[in-house]
Formats: sequence, structure tokens, C-alpha cells
Amino acid sequence: MVKISASLLAADPLRLGEALHSIAKAGVDWIHVDVMDGHFVPNLNFGPGVVKALRPATALPLDVHLMMDNPERYAEAFVRAGADWLTVHQEIAADVPALLRQIRALGARPGISVKPATPAQALAPLLPLVDMVLVMTVEPGFGGQKLIPSALEKVSRLASMLRKIGSRAHLQVDGGIDVLTACEAARAGADVLVMGNALLGAEDPAAVLRAVRAQVENGKWKMES
Repeated sequence: MVKISASLLAADPLRLGEALHSIAKAGVDWIHVDVMDGHFVPNLNFGPGVVKALRPATALPLDVHLMMDNPERYAEAFVRAGADWLTVHQEIAADVPALLRQIRALGARPGISVKPATPAQALAPLLPLVDMVLVMTVEPGFGGQKLIPSALEKVSRLASMLRKIGSRAHLQVDGGIDVLTACEAARAGADVLVMGNALLGAEDPAAVLRAVRAQVENGKWKMES
């Protein structure tokens, strides 16, 4: 069954607690926390303190995505703060295999992510080390962008690569996911969908979740507008 991870990047920073309560009540599966350093991506936001504040406020898994040049300096702080999943990027200069092993040793589940321009094959040596692969379906940094259709080809390729090695890792997509594109992403092989503006900006988040799950379950990859 496809899981929905709600991105707090789309929330009003002054009302994070209210947003968390609203989306949890609506029935999301995970809470997605994007962390950006202003260097790896052109934006700057949440640190370990936010994760620490969120942790006692929800029992839902905290799905933390580190879009940083040097996540190896902060991985332990985020895990100690309460991250259940900690995803880093393949494109960084650090020793990524060692970092993924460190995340697991700290008690979190490691994930690996790639930007739209990075080919699926670049992840091949890292797939046995992770519990999740995150494909960015927009250029990371800002919410509200449209999904890049070609990124779904990468999702399909990675789904095949994971099956080939017998991995049960989740395949997550992030960027431009709404009721329409969620089905296309699921068809490509994604089983975790990060939703931001389409969910947190909705008048009825629960109705959005029901629509996404119904469409995916019924295999209706397109919806009439």
C-alpha cells in the first residue's frame, strides 16, 4: 500500500504545530521534514531543534531529508532529535557509504536521494545499504513546483534495480505530487509519496488523501480535471 509523507515545507512556519495536528488527523502516514543549508540547494530552513520539537507532538514517523553539503556533521544530531528516517544525497562529497552505515548504527533508517539530473545507475552501489530511495521529481529547494515527467522514468528504473537485488527498500518521490501525479508516480513504482502544497494547502486534507488512495488502489492513473 502506498504511504503518504506530508511535507512541512508547505506549512506556515508560525503554525507548524497546527499543521502537524491537522495532517495527522487527516490520516497521513509519515511526516516529511526537509532540511536545507542554503548551499546544496538555494533555500535555508529547519534544523535539529525543529525535529526535536516535533518528536513529542506526534507518534508518526519523522521522515527527515537532509539537502546539505555536509550532512555527516549533523546526522547524529538529527537522529538524537528524533528522526526515524534520515535521507542524504548521493551527490555530496562525503563518504556516503560510511554515512549510511553511521545513520543505521545510530538507530535511524538510512535513505539515499538524487536530484533530477543524476542517473539511476549512480545509486547502484548504495542500494544494498539503504531502506529508502528518494527520487526528486523537481529541482530541490522550493515547494509548489510541477513534477518533471522524465523523473518518473528514473523511478521505474530504480524500482527494477531494487527488485533485481532483492531489496525491500521503499521508493519515495518528492516534488509536484498531487491527486493527478500521485497515480503516475505509483505506476512508475513509488510506494511513498511526499505531498506538500496539494495536501497542506487543501481545505480538506482528509479528502485529498482519500482521493489519492482511491485512485492508486483502483489503478486509475489519470483523473479528469
